[in-house]
Amino acid sequence: MSPRKLKTGPDMKEDKAAIKIQAWWRGTLLRRSLLHAALCAWIIQCWWRLAHTRLSDRRRRIVLQLYARREWAVVKLQAMVRMWRVRRRYLRAQAAARLIQMRWRSCLARGLLRGRYQITGSPTLHTCAPSQCLPPGSLLCWRI
Repeated sequence: MSPRKLKTGPDMKEDKAAIKIQAWWRGTLLRRSLLHAALCAWIIQCWWRLAHTRLSDRRRRIVLQLYARREWAVVKLQAMVRMWRVRRRYLRAQAAARLIQMRWRSCLARGLLRGRYQITGSPTLHTCAPSQCLPPGSLLCWRI
């Protein structure tokens, strides 16, 4: 036999009752600790979801800002190229207009000096009309 004595009778009932109370108490403590652990895990999960959402929002915002900055740079570059092309076209047209004006004034001055044109209006307006004595083809005064 073992060193413990087997109890019989009322002592055995007390032991069984004590065992039941101890089992209930251990179960209660275990459930309480599991509930506490689950609550802590839930708190950590909520915190992580919030932190992860903030982090992904920040990343999304940074990516959006980078995209907007690149788009703005592209639009700015396109506008500058368009402006450069329009300005170049305008300067060419302006140079052509100056050349035409220069040639016309030269032709007009030669015609006035040779007496082929007569002034018909105010001298400030420079309205000239070819006279009847112009030979055909003499309107092209410049040489190419």
